[in-house]
Amino acid sequence: MQKIRVTIWNEFRHEKENPEIAAIYPDGLHRTIAKGIAADDLEIRCVSLDDPEQGLSDEIINSTDVMLWWGHCAHAEVRDDLVAKVHKRVLEGMGLIVLHSGHFSKIFRCLTGCTCSLKWREAGERERLWNIAPYHPITQGIGEYFEIPHEEMYGERFDIPKDSEILFISHFEGGNVFRSGVVFERGYGKIFYFQPGHESYPVYYQKEVLQVIGNAIRWAKPVFFREMSAPMTPAIDKIYTVCSGPSTGIVQNIDGTAK
Repeated sequence: MQKIRVTIWNEFRHEKENPEIAAIYPDGLHRTIAKGIAADDLEIRCVSLDDPEQGLSDEIINSTDVMLWWGHCAHAEVRDDLVAKVHKRVLEGMGLIVLHSGHFSKIFRCLTGCTCSLKWREAGERERLWNIAPYHPITQGIGEYFEIPHEEMYGERFDIPKDSEILFISHFEGGNVFRSGVVFERGYGKIFYFQPGHESYPVYYQKEVLQVIGNAIRWAKPVFFREMSAPMTPAIDKIYTVCSGPSTGIVQNIDGTAK
């Protein structure tokens, strides 16, 4: 069995700076998630912002099938050149799962082309996530809905692309609703945004949340990796039209540079 190579990227700042959060996630959110989703078909690696190359070295990016991304207070610190490499890898086939406040990460905004803005409130209220796509691989084993006892409220309007497919809609105790689970495709890569996971609550110990993340990894795994380019291609059929104009075509990379 070929294992799915999973990299969990986490800022890992709150857990080191706030004793109350450290008490919930003493080893970091990334390691808690890794432990919760561990399975024979997954090869899981945890990295963080303060690691060498911010945890995003060429070796790590190029040996990842599915990347999970959790960020919150240090989005601006993530280097643009590393974001560009992750972006390229997604377009070439890597799956990406963006968690909770990762909606404002550079990589998610880059891939969606939107501000990804939303409303929020931290009151520890109940969240009920409705499964509106029971046919989708990510929602399997979840049931009609599940509840999180205490969570940060995220509310509409959520500025994301209209081509997203909605899997979960949340209702919060205070009355707000939110598209809490959405999927996209960009290039050859699959992307899933999943809202639960505020650092102040033990959300990543809950079985339903871990089930969704595990399902998402298996859905997002690449079928293949292939470079995105704009190649010159030969004709399939014979061309009879005669053209005397100059040839000015060039072979380009997806970043606009010429090969």
